[in-house]
Amino acid sequence: MSTFEDAITTLESAVTVGIRGTAMEVRGLALHVADLPAPVGATVMVHPRRGDAALPGEVVGFDGDRTIIMPYGAMQGISRGDPVTVEQYAQVATVGPGLLGRVLGALGEPIDGRGALDVMQRRALDPPAVDPLDRPPIDTPLSVGVRAIDGLLSIGRGQRVGIFAQPGLGKSTLMAQMARRTEADVCIVALVGERGREVRDFIDNQLGPEGLAKSVVIAATGDEPALRRIRAAKLATTVAENFRDQGLDVLLLMDSVTRFCQAQRQAGLAAGEPPATRGYPPSVFTSLPVLLERSGRTSKGSITGFYTVLVEGDEVTDPVADATRGILDGHVQLSRDLANRGHWPAIDVLDSVSRVAPDVTDRQHQSARTELLRIEHHYRQVEDMKNIGAYAVGSNPDFDLAIAAHPMIEQFLQQPVRDPEPADFAQVRKQMLAMQQQIQQARQQLAAQQRRQGAAPSRT
Repeated sequence: MSTFEDAITTLESAVTVGIRGTAMEVRGLALHVADLPAPVGATVMVHPRRGDAALPGEVVGFDGDRTIIMPYGAMQGISRGDPVTVEQYAQVATVGPGLLGRVLGALGEPIDGRGALDVMQRRALDPPAVDPLDRPPIDTPLSVGVRAIDGLLSIGRGQRVGIFAQPGLGKSTLMAQMARRTEADVCIVALVGERGREVRDFIDNQLGPEGLAKSVVIAATGDEPALRRIRAAKLATTVAENFRDQGLDVLLLMDSVTRFCQAQRQAGLAAGEPPATRGYPPSVFTSLPVLLERSGRTSKGSITGFYTVLVEGDEVTDPVADATRGILDGHVQLSRDLANRGHWPAIDVLDSVSRVAPDVTDRQHQSARTELLRIEHHYRQVEDMKNIGAYAVGSNPDFDLAIAAHPMIEQFLQQPVRDPEPADFAQVRKQMLAMQQQIQQARQQLAAQQRRQGAAPSRT
């Protein structure tokens, strides 16, 4: 973004005339203000007359002649009659290369104790949608350093993928592994609604100095107000867009989109929306595609997005999981059964899909991928019978081959969290082609064995 465009963004969001209202009522999570003609999305400051620090907030709706505001902090100390002033008509974020290696709060403030930020530009937090004709086809693979994904669920630069799992299956650890080992130029991590202790653990123990050096982390924990959690997701996407427009390939990791929707639900209900689908108001399913569509490839660069989705109970009846699956370009399914067996990462490759995998891989890669998935499918069909001793070897050639080849494939799919072995895209492809050759040899050996057994004379 040029200096001129930066100035235009600042002027469009500035309040040229002082606008002041009066706090009238606190209703749940919302503050109702009289005589405040500010648009939805405007930022305001509540000034307690008792001398407490001013409290920032955001306009989320209207109720008759009152403006509904949700604050970015606790409302203790606010009283009827406190003045409320408008700060910005449209929200902006401060961005720039100086954000690399830093940890920010939802408002863009540094929370890593490393001093002020070295940033240079201001960018709209809610920009216009990208022109669909400015989205080139996704035709270049992006390695994320995870063999199961690079090999069987190949990702393209600009693709958007969901990571669906129940709690405790390693979504955050998988994201940290991708942040450390991806070949993307920059990694943006949004921790939305996480537990407070997990933020520091993610940065120090999972992401590590090597991952943080080329990353920007934006965190809003679960105990923070709903608007801060919503803003953290938007801020992370805005920072990613700034690096994308510089011609870079960006990896955006958001954990989790479910908690973003839960925060949006709180904001919608506070603004007076009626609950529609399992307690979620309509604004949730309006804001979700708006957020997710901001990722992708443009003529300038790309944002490859991974969004975790918490699946609790029946996924079919989970409106967030259902809506997200329909918007994204693929999904990675984590399995409780694999996690209980110590299989890491616990990616169920048969229940996962990448819709652009055929566009970013060559025919040899696709052939090997199809072969490995077919073997795993046959093994899943025969696994239970094999474990209880009900399957007789020789009954089905496909099952015999699956039993013989499964250990090799399982070893390929497992990968330690701190795997010292490099796992770039070219190497993963080479390993898959080698496995395909071994499977072909095993198939020929089993066929020859079957012919010998069929030709052998029977003994009475």
